[in-house]
Amino acid sequence: MKAMIFAAGLGTRLRPLTDTMPKALVPVGGVPMLDRVILKLKDAGIKDFVINTHHFSDQIVNHLEEKDNFGCRIDLSIEQDHPFETGGGIKAARRFLENEDTFLVHNVDILSNLDISSFCSHNLPDGSLALLLVSSRESSRYLLFDEEMKLKGWMNSKTGEIKSPFRNLDPNTCTWKAFSGIHLISNKVFPLMENEPEVFSIIDFYLKNAAQYSIYGIEVQKLKLIDIGKPETLSVAEGIVDCHEKTVTL
Repeated sequence: MKAMIFAAGLGTRLRPLTDTMPKALVPVGGVPMLDRVILKLKDAGIKDFVINTHHFSDQIVNHLEEKDNFGCRIDLSIEQDHPFETGGGIKAARRFLENEDTFLVHNVDILSNLDISSFCSHNLPDGSLALLLVSSRESSRYLLFDEEMKLKGWMNSKTGEIKSPFRNLDPNTCTWKAFSGIHLISNKVFPLMENEPEVFSIIDFYLKNAAQYSIYGIEVQKLKLIDIGKPETLSVAEGIVDCHEKTVTL
């Protein structure tokens, strides 16, 4: 299986660190975020990667060259003028991914104890577009699922804003889950993305297509996950990672 790592973000929440380096190269326990994700996925048997870049992309290029691509095949999808967001990033990387029936997408700023091999072994049901790793953690933004864990909508619990292709969706009839930034995606998404703009969110894309295509959520028992894209959680992660190991004890 091929994996795409999202590494094009500006990392504004991590300034001033990201004033001089891309978020993907911010160290956690002495090891750059990008290295930790690549090595975790490589340990799970993935050796073919696409990484999108924008902010200080030359530093990522040089870093990968210094690391000899970690012994893997790594293609770069460089978003030159501006970041394309998550959906636009996948669309722009189509040439690297469309020959894969299913591919993994993983945010660079997510550390977890997820068994990647087990997660990637799931087969997407016929006709479905994606399988999203979700959890029951507290969040201000939730994905809304029905009893079969099919995506029905999105909600901001602080403002009450709801997005859904289903009219008059009642969030109280749904299961609320927080998205993890890790998903398995079918190559069936690419024809559907052809008319999308250059910049768009993958979550908005899922919501737009959820009435016609199944998009599933899955929760993994004992999942522990940290979004290290902000200072407070980066500090927490620094305290629990072993800088001499590429794995994380969560």
